[in-house]
Amino acid sequence: MSLFEFISQNWGHVLPIIIAGVIGLAIILERVFLLYAVYPARNSEIFYQSLTQQITGGKLHEAINLCDRQARVPLCQVVKTGLSRAHLPEIVIEDGLRIATHQAQGLVQKRIGYLATIANVSTLLGLFGTILGLIHSFEAVGHADAQQKSALLAAGISSAMNATLLGLGVAIPCMIAYSFLVNRSNQLTAEIEDASLKIMDLLKQRFYSALESDDEKKTL
Repeated sequence: MSLFEFISQNWGHVLPIIIAGVIGLAIILERVFLLYAVYPARNSEIFYQSLTQQITGGKLHEAINLCDRQARVPLCQVVKTGLSRAHLPEIVIEDGLRIATHQAQGLVQKRIGYLATIANVSTLLGLFGTILGLIHSFEAVGHADAQQKSALLAAGISSAMNATLLGLGVAIPCMIAYSFLVNRSNQLTAEIEDASLKIMDLLKQRFYSALESDDEKKTL
């Protein structure tokens, strides 16, 4: 029995695996697009250089506008949160950055864990179809004539193996995609945390530079 014949004759076993595969494919395409095309900051070195110049120059409004140019980038939204609280006490800025960082990380890691679940469920569904196919084949052999036993047993084993093949055919791509996407999300998460630390450091430098300038003026 070919795989296509198995699919056409065993929709009860096949349909859940196909549904799991379609859901997994949708998640993979959506996450690949976001994690590789939308969420990474463009020209990050130039972005940080411009940001540093504008913050040290006291141009916070221009720095916020720079973040708004990449409004869908989680890293830029974390930086914008810090800039929007620049006039508040240090502890309030840190709390805001911590919340924004947590939200950005959740956005980056969203739905990736489902791929591992889909891979495991697909494997188990394939195994379920295998066991069920073997049970049916042995039952048929037990009630068949001697001349038909070998043919029925071969057909039942073929059906059982096709169920395993279909389940693994969904599970393996999902697990491979899961590994790549987890690695990519970890990379973006690290960049977000780094951005939070950098913007806090820049705001502290700006604050203490302003204090030193005030002290110098008072001395003069």
